[in-house]
Amino acid sequence: MSNPSTTPAPEPFRIPDGDLDDLASTLAKTMAEVRQHGVILDRLGSEPTAHTAHTAEEPGTENPEAESDGPASVFILALGGEAYTTELAALDNWVTHVLLPAYGREISSTRPWCAQWYEHPEAVARLHALWLAWQQLTDAEAGLSGPATWHRDHLDHTLLQLRAPDGPFAACSTSPARPGHRVLATPDQLGLAT
Repeated sequence: MSNPSTTPAPEPFRIPDGDLDDLASTLAKTMAEVRQHGVILDRLGSEPTAHTAHTAEEPGTENPEAESDGPASVFILALGGEAYTTELAALDNWVTHVLLPAYGREISSTRPWCAQWYEHPEAVARLHALWLAWQQLTDAEAGLSGPATWHRDHLDHTLLQLRAPDGPFAACSTSPARPGHRVLATPDQLGLAT
């Protein structure tokens, strides 16, 4: 029988210092994915079931319960109030922890970016659409070519539009030394809408 006082304690598990950044990055991405999955689960929990969505009394009659069970669209511009706020917070996590670390190239006058992108309606709409496509095309069910399709059909076009010199961030400063932010007026704000 061994004496507990003479048995050496096992050495604690140590992570090499160079691996800490990788570990922190992986943890941040995993946390962002967990949050995104929570948003998806919340969204799925608020959608009508197949049974309630297709049970009209007679053809041509409407079922008010099926219409009130969930939003008609998952697109952020169709949401309001708390649903919009929740979706914007989830989008912010994805932009901050996934999109910008991988695709946030240097900011310049020919490639602007605004740290307050969430105050630009066009940017919110485009980034949300990009995120929805990312969720669908990086899922295992999308197949092995899903991520390439997302890059080609969604990411490249969205970044060209958002970061164009005349895009939604055109009036924002591109200098880290002099940060500036201004949302451009839309035609309806200028009285030009028909």
